[in-house]
Amino acid sequence: MTSSRRTRGLALAAALLLVLTACTTGFGGLTLRIAAGNSGGVYYKLAQTLATAWQTGLDIDRPQVLQTQGSPDNVAKVLAGQAEIAFVAADVAADQYKTRPGLAALARIHDDYLHVVVRADSPIRSVVQLTGHRIAIGTPASGVEYIASKVLKVAGLADSVTTTPLGLADSVAALLNGRVDAVFWSGGLPTPTLVDYNTKGSLRLLDIADLMPKMQAISPVYGTATIPASTYNQLLPVTTLVVPNFLVVPKSMRDDVAEALVRGLFDARSQLALANPAALSIDVHPGIETQPIPLHPGALRYYRAQKT
Repeated sequence: MTSSRRTRGLALAAALLLVLTACTTGFGGLTLRIAAGNSGGVYYKLAQTLATAWQTGLDIDRPQVLQTQGSPDNVAKVLAGQAEIAFVAADVAADQYKTRPGLAALARIHDDYLHVVVRADSPIRSVVQLTGHRIAIGTPASGVEYIASKVLKVAGLADSVTTTPLGLADSVAALLNGRVDAVFWSGGLPTPTLVDYNTKGSLRLLDIADLMPKMQAISPVYGTATIPASTYNQLLPVTTLVVPNFLVVPKSMRDDVAEALVRGLFDARSQLALANPAALSIDVHPGIETQPIPLHPGALRYYRAQKT
């Protein structure tokens, strides 16, 4: 064989190897569904951006973004095989993991802030003053309902208020129409629906600092934080409860898929921040803090490569 023919043969073999490698390491045929909450929340906004980022980064069909009731519904969908990825509040994830340890975490993402909202002209100034009133507490099986029930219980109001299950947009509309007297919502800052409804300063947030010691005794994942006055055009900042959010997947997910999803998440931080400022807090270093939900081995491989 001449030298030129041998060279051509080696080149063809190298090209074939590249093709075979691409076929065995790609994600062609992979389909993903993201359980993402209601369309007015931060989960949903971020999920839409992530779906596009993962489509490009993994070279797959765009993942389907599922509109759901919220965190409890999201966990149920992952465990039932009806979604591959879910946005989940840490309190819901922690409680579910105690009895159904089929979840693994990809990352801690942004934090959710509890909003207890009344009309700006309401005489109600604290949660304990809600006794005898009508309260919208989120849709059934939502993270909002989950946390609202805990707050009402520690405030001693579980049996002295009338609760109505409504989504965020319907809750705020009912508040402004006088059909309810307060709205509970747990979401990132700012929550677009609340910003849209509060253009004329018609809403006011309640401070819940007095309830925080009891809430933190219920769950170690709960923290205390401040919602700045400028977030929703308020006169004063308020102290409230904050809970982290996780991206979770089934433990059975392939390691290479989980690793690629985590890489795509952090590569898309600038796009996620444009979708909602809550994503500004997404970072590799706090990303590994998903206790008590263990990191997926593929996610852990990514973090170790980043030396975190």
